[in-house]
Amino acid sequence: MEFLPFYDKLEDSVKHARDVSGFRLPGWPLFIAGAVALFVAFVLYPPAIVGALNIALFLSPLWLPLLVILAAWHLWLIMRRGEFIDKQETLLLEIRLPRNFEKTPLSMETVLAGIHHTKGESNWYQKYWLGQVRPYWSLEIASIEGKVHFFIWTRAAFRKLVESAFYAQYPGVQLVEVDDYTRMLSATPEEWGVWGCDFKHTQPDPYPIKTYVEYGLDKVQKEHEQIDPLANVIEFLGSMGKGENFWVQIIIRIHAGEKYGKTKEDGKPYTWRDEAKKLVDKIRQDTRQPYTDPASGEERPGFPSPTKGQSDTIAAIERNTSKLAFDVGIRGVYVCEKDKFDGINITGMIGLWKPFNSEGWNGIKATHFGIDYADYPWEFGNEHRKDHMRRHVVEAYRRRQYFHDPFKMPDPMVMSTEEVATIFHIPSQAVESPSLPRIQSATGEAPANLPV
Repeated sequence: MEFLPFYDKLEDSVKHARDVSGFRLPGWPLFIAGAVALFVAFVLYPPAIVGALNIALFLSPLWLPLLVILAAWHLWLIMRRGEFIDKQETLLLEIRLPRNFEKTPLSMETVLAGIHHTKGESNWYQKYWLGQVRPYWSLEIASIEGKVHFFIWTRAAFRKLVESAFYAQYPGVQLVEVDDYTRMLSATPEEWGVWGCDFKHTQPDPYPIKTYVEYGLDKVQKEHEQIDPLANVIEFLGSMGKGENFWVQIIIRIHAGEKYGKTKEDGKPYTWRDEAKKLVDKIRQDTRQPYTDPASGEERPGFPSPTKGQSDTIAAIERNTSKLAFDVGIRGVYVCEKDKFDGINITGMIGLWKPFNSEGWNGIKATHFGIDYADYPWEFGNEHRKDHMRRHVVEAYRRRQYFHDPFKMPDPMVMSTEEVATIFHIPSQAVESPSLPRIQSATGEAPANLPV
């Protein structure tokens, strides 16, 4: 439906009406209204309607096969991609943190660069006939009854790649294959209290969030001088009590431009770098104050005169988009025993990423799923819809799906390796949270030259 004219504006208007008044407009009333309008038009002026239907029927050999082919092609892609994804063996690795550890998030950015791969979509045969999709990873921070753990979910075929990337930058960590913590409980709405949401940018993607560079974490500092915004997230997750679980996942894949759905004149996909150029050109245009030529009396564009804020914004956009980029989907889920459900944790989830937000540039806010419901008294059937949402968000989290059907989200973020490393990195020893277990010492293999 996105290709229809004014579709985006209509969708925004419907969402605004829902959020402000609680009035929802599902699809079936529109269908009924269209059928009624067609019947009334037929009663008032039958020749026009009959003529239109005759023309549509006459032209059906042209439009009907095209419609069927497009629908069949779409279903074919969903089927083939689903089969390919189902065949991939996956595993969950827990990242066990060392006790004595002094590394900046730049190390995590280097790890992300090491897994920035697009294997699987080299040509049309792989992509459209075999249904192959490029690899995606899930970076996860999970609080299990107050104990905070770091995980990375990956295809088994990429295990060596992931381990080598981590061990090269974090010699003291351990990557241990573990059972999926999301499968340890049923998480059904009948037995558990469940709430979840996705997150999206507050501004267009090329605008950066407040990264570790702005916090001064690009250099090793003394412990008492370090300000790591991820510590806020860890402390909040560590505040969960017995019977409470709080899961956060960051699903990433290499950015290839699907989000924008455009192709440039040279045939290459339109990416966030092209979007950045468009934004920078607009900012530069806004800095040109028009003036009147005293000789001719004509109004002409002035010379660029950017403010310091505009210059900083242009520099920030260009620095951000000069780095490797990922499509990113962020999701949070709160699961707890029903009698221990604490609504304040919903507030905490919505504001989870506020330490990374910048009023002048970009931020991350909650969207989708739970916050779509305002709970007005006249919103009948809300509990049924909420239960459906709860099951959906838990299943989407468990499958680590964001970019493909049936859990495809329409608007993933695009973030640089610097941004992703800011919201997910191995915290240094300066983050001394009792909820964050660390291993006592680093482990390694015995030297190869020991006598036997």
